[in-house]
Amino acid sequence: MKALYKSGPRAGLELVDRPEPETGPHEVKIRVMTTGICGTDLHILAYDDAARSMINTPLIPGHEFYGEVVEVGGLADHVKVGDRVSGEGHVVCGMCRNCRAGRRQMCINTVSVGVQRDGAFAEFVVIPESNVWVHRGDTVTPELGAVFDPFGNAVHTALSFPMVGEDVLITGAGPIGLMAIEVARHAGARRIVVTDVSGPRLELARGLGVDLAVDVSAKRIGEAQRELGLVEGFDIGLEMSGHPTALPEMIDNMNHGGKIAMLGLPSQPIDINWGKVVTHMLTLKGIYGREMYETWYAMSAMLQSNGRLRANIASIVTDLLPATAWEAGFEAARAGNGGKVVLDWTVF
Repeated sequence: MKALYKSGPRAGLELVDRPEPETGPHEVKIRVMTTGICGTDLHILAYDDAARSMINTPLIPGHEFYGEVVEVGGLADHVKVGDRVSGEGHVVCGMCRNCRAGRRQMCINTVSVGVQRDGAFAEFVVIPESNVWVHRGDTVTPELGAVFDPFGNAVHTALSFPMVGEDVLITGAGPIGLMAIEVARHAGARRIVVTDVSGPRLELARGLGVDLAVDVSAKRIGEAQRELGLVEGFDIGLEMSGHPTALPEMIDNMNHGGKIAMLGLPSQPIDINWGKVVTHMLTLKGIYGREMYETWYAMSAMLQSNGRLRANIASIVTDLLPATAWEAGFEAARAGNGGKVVLDWTVF
């Protein structure tokens, strides 16, 4: 099979022929149709400090995907050949305290598809049957199915706190931040403000109907707050950027009792005003991945019931390229001027 392969501990990937993965008794083999490019994949390509701390080579990366089941293991009972599927990328142990308590997203022994085991930048991928999410009906296209993983990040983050009637600040208008706009609106938010420094991404946010898209290289969040007439600050903050100034500025513009969900991974230490966190009684919650599998049920339900949300989430895929053009795809993702970049593995 064709696959993007990191053969050793160095920068770069190669499109090469690799053996098809074998299917274990509890596993499922999937013919990959589409794969999204994630920030993690950019780290793996560069083989920077982040990549060195989380991967071992050789490795086939890629964890955001959609495809068709072509083989099931002898002990796999719930997925069948021909099913169109996406995959939960966190493979858990099932035996640690959190797993046995039903909190699998908090497993301390998680192994990630495309990070610690071979992934979906390939014509075939094998994952445990329990990690397969079957798409029912025809509402999920291959492009939309490829972004179920990051859509799940947005859903997990945005639904961390009740949204009905609340004023929401989203810092970072990357693909997940853009998806969070739709989730917040679906969940009943009153006003939604998004920040970024990328003009094209802020335009994408405006196209999704955000109340205000703020270029924080030229305007402060406090000005946006006053422009919308938010006297007491934002009720809910979704920090999606990881930028070192985003969280401190968010904290400065939260209402007393405000709640912040943090998905963005900072690349350096962040100094925040802990006195304000205490005296304003703010809640800060870290988010990683998706709740297994409540987030997946919520995603599917929203896409089935809300055609506008479905169309807008699909529109966040701004670049669809053949897998042979993977270098251009990675460059577009690295530039950070558009939405989601997806590779098509069905044509060579």
